[in-house]
Amino acid sequence: MDEDLLAEQRAFYRARAPEYDEWWQRRGRYDRGEAAFAEWQRQVASVSDALSSFGARGDVLELAGGTGWWTEQLARTADQLTVVDASPETLDLNRARVGRADVKYVTADIFEWRPERTYDVVFFSFWLSHVPRRWFSRFWDLVRSSLGPGGRVFLIDNRTDPTPDSTGNDPFVVEYRPDLHVRRVSNGSQYRVVKVMYEPEELQLLLDAERWDSKLAATRLFIFGSTQPR
Repeated sequence: MDEDLLAEQRAFYRARAPEYDEWWQRRGRYDRGEAAFAEWQRQVASVSDALSSFGARGDVLELAGGTGWWTEQLARTADQLTVVDASPETLDLNRARVGRADVKYVTADIFEWRPERTYDVVFFSFWLSHVPRRWFSRFWDLVRSSLGPGGRVFLIDNRTDPTPDSTGNDPFVVEYRPDLHVRRVSNGSQYRVVKVMYEPEELQLLLDAERWDSKLAATRLFIFGSTQPR
């Protein structure tokens, strides 16, 4: 059942909250050397520059805000910012990182949450890949309902590395299955997690079918870009 899998996914991110920043900062077991770290930073900078050019202004909604690496950047441009995440543990880390009393935090399951108002911008990073394929339309209906007239979306996610090497696999992934990972946290607990690895061309076609106009780009490791409802 999707519901059981998604409950397991939520449990994983609550358990992984204290470890997430190690992955993002490529520390500890994620350290692959100076050259790999410099390349990671270069690609993150490309995505960050694209988000800056997009201009997340006005009333902004961040879905699955996590520990706040992108929330920091959004808070610099948004007039109002609301962050939704199912994990109170990650939102605690987000609050501490961002340090802004004017950012509103909401603890809620995104698959069940409904917006109380509409927004100028909806943003999510490393989240779409955690939406089951059969729930793709349902999720984008939620995004559409969250946008006011002229509203825009910016998304960021992983992509399959087209030039993998011996260090390509993440050490927390125990098993790779179609559209699913089995992942392990440092205490040894294992969880199933939805992981749909889109390529830009496929995602562009899927969004077009849902009546979204999109401009997507990619680096070796990331897919990102903007989209608007027709």
